[in-house]
Amino acid sequence: MLEYIIGWAAAFVFFLVVEALTFQLVSVWLALGSLASLVVTVVFDDVPLWLQLLIFLVVSVVSLIATRPVVKKLVKEKPETNAQLDVGQTVIVTETVNNELSQGRAKLNGAYWAAVSVDNSIIEEGSTANVVKIDGSKLIIKK
Repeated sequence: MLEYIIGWAAAFVFFLVVEALTFQLVSVWLALGSLASLVVTVVFDDVPLWLQLLIFLVVSVVSLIATRPVVKKLVKEKPETNAQLDVGQTVIVTETVNNELSQGRAKLNGAYWAAVSVDNSIIEEGSTANVVKIDGSKLIIKK
């Protein structure tokens, strides 16, 4: 029985470490399941392994289902990044933007970016435009 207690304790610690290292909710439910199996194994004598595994599985699945709506709301909210703060800013077009020719550059806050027009219009060099979106290292702009 001691080997089961050590096994469940090790599993619990392992899942907590994985959770701490990932900064995402990926193994907290497994940690809860292993904790439940650990407690049952410590409190009751001669709990068969199949029952310990069943408790682990049931507690893990139930806790996942019970907390999923809350986790979905938390995960949906993306943290604001510096790139998102640039949306709405004014840029100076330094190379005519022409989506058909895959050309165009714009200057934003002293940095030069590849640029494309949001509506496929041509935006002439020297004009100003507004940032609609940032896609990787490319500005999506409109006149």
